[in-house]
Amino acid sequence: MPAGHETRDERVETGRATRAAVPRSAHAEWTASTDRIGPVAILEAQAASRVPELVPVRHGRMAVSPFAFYRGAAAIMAADLAPLPRTGLIVQLCGDAHLSNFGVFGTPERQLVFDVNDFDETLPGPFEWDVKRLVASFEIAGRARGFRGSDRRAITHAVARRYREQMRRSAAARVLDAWYDHLDADRIRELVRVERAEARAGSQQLRSTEAIIEKAHTRDDIRSLAKLARVVDGRLRIVADPPLIVPVEDLVDADSGFADDERTMRALLASYRATLPRERHPITEFEYVHLARKVVGVGSVGTRAWIILLRGRDDHDPLFLQAKEAQASVLEAHLGASEYQSHAERVVRGQRAMQAAGDIFLGWQRVAADDGVERDFMVRRLADWKGSIDTEHATVQGALLYARLCGETLARAHARTGDRVEIASYLGRSDRFDRAMSRFATRYADQNDRDYATFIRAIDRGGIRAIRDA
Repeated sequence: MPAGHETRDERVETGRATRAAVPRSAHAEWTASTDRIGPVAILEAQAASRVPELVPVRHGRMAVSPFAFYRGAAAIMAADLAPLPRTGLIVQLCGDAHLSNFGVFGTPERQLVFDVNDFDETLPGPFEWDVKRLVASFEIAGRARGFRGSDRRAITHAVARRYREQMRRSAAARVLDAWYDHLDADRIRELVRVERAEARAGSQQLRSTEAIIEKAHTRDDIRSLAKLARVVDGRLRIVADPPLIVPVEDLVDADSGFADDERTMRALLASYRATLPRERHPITEFEYVHLARKVVGVGSVGTRAWIILLRGRDDHDPLFLQAKEAQASVLEAHLGASEYQSHAERVVRGQRAMQAAGDIFLGWQRVAADDGVERDFMVRRLADWKGSIDTEHATVQGALLYARLCGETLARAHARTGDRVEIASYLGRSDRFDRAMSRFATRYADQNDRDYATFIRAIDRGGIRAIRDA
């Protein structure tokens, strides 16, 4: 984690010395251990703590493609990374740093920034774990798009190179400059224009990036209100779309352990305010209106997640929050338990540390439901200018740009939470680390393909039940 009282020279020497223990070229290696736990067994173990009726939905989403499977396979990869040599250069890990967990969102100052945006698995650990998960995600997504091998190698190499170069810039910067550094929409547009000019590429990449930015500006609470709610008998209500969105009253008689969660959520809203970053907070001006369970993401499916509708001045002044259950990080089995007793506090503290700008509604609370089980929930804005890349239609040029953005964004987060001087010294000036990470991506993508095939066979044979979204 961040430096103590060592001199800069001592920190540089620590980074260089680490190369002897874990050479940068060693990061290229991947072979499955002989006692490797199978992917199906890991997924079944995770299912034990999830809502039973939603587990098949999770499996159905993972079954769509090798990339979709990878998105839900953070626990599998954590188990695979655990036996590998570790640098011991510790940062706050995202824990699930695949490319779909990066994107744009609005800051309290109403800027649009690009950053990591999912922290369910966050925990301190060796920096290279996040880098490996990120580079492998680009290789797997590139295969899904049918990119040539040479293009995929260029993309994964770009991820690692930008990570290394940004870490070196952060290490050379003044302390506060490194902490405040971020990537906003104007800077993204500038990068696109520069790369267009240098590559003499067409305008498709610029138009695509502009479209993501402009669309993000429309994703706010008013849009969510029009999409998710209707006036029923004179009152605002979240509209049912089962099994993906189920209002709380429709769950009261269901055999799913949700019988009195409306009371639970009201209690959570009242008590979670103490964890918010401002003493005088706008949440105090909103009142509770309605609650619904919502299935989110891929890896998170089956954990308890709610959307909460609140109103401010009137029905035309809505606020949508998401209350999402936090369970133990998939990294804890391999890196040790979190220092926080609450898993939700672990997530929130990790997010606040890694992100350049935060959500003022981000907080946490532990609540006891009527079934006697205490559960941890993190609470945040549901939609606030959020946007991300469309992986199904990405071009090679667009993927290259996105790879660079993700690589340097991850480095900024690690530079704030770890010793950036030690890490930069370890990475060095050459591209040895970049080439090793690119090779690892190829090898681990092969493993992911094998795991995906095993998973699909288990579904076909009836060992795993999967429900595809309509």
